Amino acid sequence: MVSTETPKAEPGWPAADFTLPGVDGKQYSYEDCRGERGTVVMFICNHCPYVKSSLARILRDARALLDEGVRCVAISANDAVAYPEDSFAQMRRVARDNDFPFPYLYDESQAVARAYGAVCTPDFYGFNAAGLLQYRGRLDAGRRDSPPAGAPRELYEAMKLIARTGKGPTEQLPSIGCSIKWRGA
Repeated sequence: MVSTETPKAEPGWPAADFTLPGVDGKQYSYEDCRGERGTVVMFICNHCPYVKSSLARILRDARALLDEGVRCVAISANDAVAYPEDSFAQMRRVARDNDFPFPYLYDESQAVARAYGAVCTPDFYGFNAAGLLQYRGRLDAGRRDSPPAGAPRELYEAMKLIARTGKGPTEQLPSIGCSIKWRGA
């Protein structure tokens, strides 16, 4: 397992559109997933220990952000041939078993992950109501373990700020996780 840290991103670039299949059998575009006051696009997968250890916190924050007018979408772009646990069938199981409050989409071609510059799982992008990037950082201080007691919910707080002001926090700490499993790599 190779751990990768997200690079710093310049705020203001527009969300790349996509049309991807969801585990619920529907097709989704960015517009279908967009929140009234903000949108989180996250790249996750099923097998990554970083995602597994933070999934309950991701789900908690995604549900809480709905009250702020912020919606989330999760995308898996991993090579499912090399990593069968990340297959579409397994994505469907994970989403069902965890009652995902957001669409879980499969980027089989990996074109969407490349368009966003995704490097790891989890990788979080926070967009304002206009669809402009305002946050690329971590969920919280947890890595493969829970964060320390009282640690801030960084993604949640950033998205609340974005929902209210349209701008993200000036300090953004990178996410770390397993590298995206690129086909042919």
